[in-house]
Amino acid sequence: MSKRDYYEILGVSRSATEADIKSAYRKMAVKYHPDKNPGNKEAEEHFKEAAEAYSVLSDPNKRARYDQFGHQGIQGGGGFSGFDPEIFADFGDILGDLFGFGDLFGSSRRRGARSHRGNDLRYDLQITFKEAALGMVTKLKIPRHENCTECGGSGAAKGTSPTNCPTCNGYGQVRYQQGFFSVSRTCGQCRGAGKINRNPCRECDGNGVVQREKTLEIKIPAGVDTGSRLRIQGEGEAGLRGAPAGDLYVILSVEEDPFFKREDNNIYCEIPIGIPDAVLGTEVTVPTLEGHEKLTIPEGTQTGTVFRMRGKGVPSLNGRGKGDQFVAVNVRTPKKLTKEERRLYEELSRMSSDKFDYDDKTIFEKVKDIFS
Repeated sequence: MSKRDYYEILGVSRSATEADIKSAYRKMAVKYHPDKNPGNKEAEEHFKEAAEAYSVLSDPNKRARYDQFGHQGIQGGGGFSGFDPEIFADFGDILGDLFGFGDLFGSSRRRGARSHRGNDLRYDLQITFKEAALGMVTKLKIPRHENCTECGGSGAAKGTSPTNCPTCNGYGQVRYQQGFFSVSRTCGQCRGAGKINRNPCRECDGNGVVQREKTLEIKIPAGVDTGSRLRIQGEGEAGLRGAPAGDLYVILSVEEDPFFKREDNNIYCEIPIGIPDAVLGTEVTVPTLEGHEKLTIPEGTQTGTVFRMRGKGVPSLNGRGKGDQFVAVNVRTPKKLTKEERRLYEELSRMSSDKFDYDDKTIFEKVKDIFS
């Protein structure tokens, strides 16, 4: 039985681009995939046929031979006689994202051994309230794996080189046949490296990495808070076989402050004043994040009165402005009086024009509203 034309199978013209061919194959592979057509032999044949056509037309050399000589041009030299499971080598690239197959169908084998990016590291750092609000520069000692300087990260002793793994022939993957699918798994001997060291480096025992401690200077921007995360790119553990290093993540925890409380970029505090100061008014010195500021307390100030100091709060992380500082006044009543103080307070009480009527109905109405 003669084979069908590959262009006809995929439904594309002979002038189709690589993207056109890939798109046509994707549609057919999704349509006829065995998982979507369980037990359907006709769909299975279409699926195999489309994969075979794509395997030839997606390869420039095979396509050129096929265009010139037809099916005969690819026989023997990488062509097909009957069904060959190798035609699914590209299937993982086409449908891996759709079906979640990853390295199924030998895609990793075709690419060769994989390089492994270094692990990311986490460092939990506790800072003070003011350090979080104003920013700081600090030094951290980070224990991590770094490339071995003796072997340059290869794991092989000086003057030698790693050799291809005899189990996977340097691919890092071992292939298993399951039905008409070809499944690749990480090689157990070389653990996916594709190489083994006959003469391992003594400094790193053939691992290519060694444990060291590095001191890093870290700049913490103003305005961070508990849970803020700083990413320092490339300062994680070294990657294997020349792969990029991981990243370092510094996770911040901010200590509570005995005086300030924070909400968003605003800060809140409370200051005590005496009765004479509340009655007559005064000027007090208030702590702020950047020093001390004078605050005017007008006469007749009641306890609980809140004053706003603009721009004295926490800077915004994006660098656009600052929050405010809110100062609540707490009028302190003295618990112990000298004889002279008592005499003066009694005299003041007799002279005071500010008398309270405790039979005032509005007071009772307020209390009633609270408990109703």
